[in-house]
Amino acid sequence: MKLIFERSVPGRKCDILPACDVKTVSLPAGLARREAPTLPEMAEVDISRHYTELCKNVHGVNSGFYPLGSCTMKYNPRIDEEMASLPGFTGIHPLSPADSVRGCRAVLDTAQKYLCEIFGMADCTFQPAAGAHGEFTGVLLIKKYHESRGEAQKRTKIIVPDSAHGTNPATASMCGYTVVNVASAPDGCVDLEALKAVLGEDTAGLMLTNPNTVGIFDENILEITRLVHEAGGLCYYDGANLNAVMGIVRPGDMGFDCIHSNLHKTFATPHGGGGPGAGVVGCKDFLAPFLPKSALMDGKDALQVRSFAGTFLVVVKALTYILTLGKEGIPEAAENAVLNANYLMQKIKGTFKPAFDRICMHEFVLDLSDFKKETGVSALDVAKTLIDYGMHPPTMYFPLIVHEALMLEPTETENKENLDAAAEVFRKLYKLGFEDPEYMHAAPHHAQIARPDEVQASRNPVVRWAKA
Repeated sequence: MKLIFERSVPGRKCDILPACDVKTVSLPAGLARREAPTLPEMAEVDISRHYTELCKNVHGVNSGFYPLGSCTMKYNPRIDEEMASLPGFTGIHPLSPADSVRGCRAVLDTAQKYLCEIFGMADCTFQPAAGAHGEFTGVLLIKKYHESRGEAQKRTKIIVPDSAHGTNPATASMCGYTVVNVASAPDGCVDLEALKAVLGEDTAGLMLTNPNTVGIFDENILEITRLVHEAGGLCYYDGANLNAVMGIVRPGDMGFDCIHSNLHKTFATPHGGGGPGAGVVGCKDFLAPFLPKSALMDGKDALQVRSFAGTFLVVVKALTYILTLGKEGIPEAAENAVLNANYLMQKIKGTFKPAFDRICMHEFVLDLSDFKKETGVSALDVAKTLIDYGMHPPTMYFPLIVHEALMLEPTETENKENLDAAAEVFRKLYKLGFEDPEYMHAAPHHAQIARPDEVQASRNPVVRWAKA
């Protein structure tokens, strides 16, 4: 389809504005553009048709199955969007005095109360803009704690399992720590002996997600956090995805000292496309004095990691989601997420092989290594072929501890019929890999874009339109 700039016709427009009835003011010459911006000129009907056509060519949770493991692309209730669209929330200015936005303050305070209960934490901040920013904030809490005790110079290492989210080691490094990688045991969980071997007086903390990135709940979690605490370190919980455990078990009760949670994964904001996000960070009492807060709402001396109170409307959606589901609905959603993942894994078994053939939590990983050896068809080929069947590909080649990995998270919002249909597609592709591997090497065959050179696209992206 044509770009909106290619549809532009000089002189065409769709605005009908009344005559200006106030004094006009021109910008000083030094602030004005030298030439008019290159904007598309179109009629309203052309704009409407353009974006409708775009919508038809975009795959989202409102158009089909979207099992993107670890990233939680689930359908979210429209009521959350409606609450976040209320004029009392959208019409405020970020610099409004605290006494003029008491309703917004009530939203933040109420969300804090419920999220701290779900996390098992004493306090939290909504400042972080997204997950990685929340990680950064959480590790800075650990750093501040060690500084307050005069141990910052010797506590120089952060332990990160090899199955961690890729942002974990990057975050620790950005905070000035040396990253110590710990191998996983054959069951996909933390190897306790390997952990013991790297713990010591130089340990600042541990970054861990549980359930981990292969979808398994680590049964040794209390022992893991005890060992880290005995060594003088703190435990950070990567709660990017809480769909399997919310309302069932609390990270704080597992022994974690601080947590970030992506509200845009578990708590209702549609995830993807670059945002919006909110990486709320919670902590135990002893870390609360180091939490960043809004200078506008909490006083000018408040510590900050970004401006204002964070991505406020994402918090509105999260609070609406929590209040709508309630004390009974929150754990029910988690139970259904686990049920759906296990059901789909069992339906696929017998064709593609699970990396860990055991009960999973909200997601599971397929290991296509043997399939590739037998057919020459890679995980990438399978993912691309799924597009032709109206399904968004799962997460590919993650976690790194599983070669030829496909990670699936069906989420709690999919029904049995959709899961059965998805399993049937996987069975068809397994058979197709043996019968016609060349077809899969060239997939997708019916998408808007065929198979692009992804390496070239990443290294030399074209991010703006240039007139020919």
